Amino acid sequence: MSDIKKVVLAYSGGLDTSVILKWLQDTYQCEIVTFTADLGQGEELEPARAKALKFGIKPENIFIDDLREEIVRDFVFPMFRANTIYEGEYLLGTSIARPLIAKRQIEIAHKTGADSVSHGATGKGNDQVRFELGYYSLEPSIKVIAPWREWDLLSREKLLAYAEQHGIPVEMKHKQGGAPYSMDANLLHISYEGRHLEDPKAEAEESMWRWTVSPEQAPDAPEYLDIEFERGDAVAINGTRYKPHEMLAELNKIGGKHGVGRLDLVENRYVGMKSRGCYETPGGTILLKAHRGIESITLDREVAHLKDDLMPRYASMIYNGYWWAPERVAIQTLIDHTQQCEWFCARKTIQRLSDGCST
Repeated sequence: MSDIKKVVLAYSGGLDTSVILKWLQDTYQCEIVTFTADLGQGEELEPARAKALKFGIKPENIFIDDLREEIVRDFVFPMFRANTIYEGEYLLGTSIARPLIAKRQIEIAHKTGADSVSHGATGKGNDQVRFELGYYSLEPSIKVIAPWREWDLLSREKLLAYAEQHGIPVEMKHKQGGAPYSMDANLLHISYEGRHLEDPKAEAEESMWRWTVSPEQAPDAPEYLDIEFERGDAVAINGTRYKPHEMLAELNKIGGKHGVGRLDLVENRYVGMKSRGCYETPGGTILLKAHRGIESITLDREVAHLKDDLMPRYASMIYNGYWWAPERVAIQTLIDHTQQCEWFCARKTIQRLSDGCST
């Protein structure tokens, strides 16, 4: 008999996590708690509740949490105080969401008396490491179930067959071969991987991009923004104050209509692979430029250079899943100490894919 009694599953309601839910029930004969996070991905989340109920999950064991404010205030903004980019380009939109998801899963495990957590990350990507380092950092005694490292459902055909066998609803896009890209979205970015992009010489299709217009479609006239910062965090645009998640959402709209924030790169994964990804990070791109512009005036030369020296190490920690590690916390303390300027305003000129910054 399994020693797994109750599992908190990071659950989107999509094909993979719906199959995982049923597989956990069948394999471990355990009670399931589902957790679905609203990180600003722009999807309707209530269908996840309906699917969980259909498979016998108790209403009190279904958690759908709005984490939009927390992810920007406590994760994205601290990261941007360091002007963080990975390998010179990537603004870490997927990486920065994982420690928050792990944190909330552990909190729910404590609340519900669960002894285990589970995620839907595959056995060849970074996310399995990010989730599990987060779990063990916050609760060393927790048990972790990683289905993609245990089961034999290692092809889309096997997943679909399992879903059909167990009455799991399958969207038409999966029946027809799956979505064109593997995507991850939150308030900071959208990422695209797989399929067409596996060919390094293949250009990303224009129809792929969701938040940004092409440079050819962007307005000819520039748009001027006055972005106010307090202690390193953006608080207002053109005199209007915003909550952190509202700030990032507004900058996404502004940057998107000007074609700002597109990225196509090949990155080095923690697990030893290279991976091509395309990213849209319009609001983050604007914030990074504005914050660096402010620091060019407010920081001492040697402090600014020290920050630049530490940034690649700090970026790697976040990319590799070490958000909760003591060394990341120590560097964060130093970074936050440099953000003592109580108020400053950066003027951004937004025009197509090129950005000007004056303060």
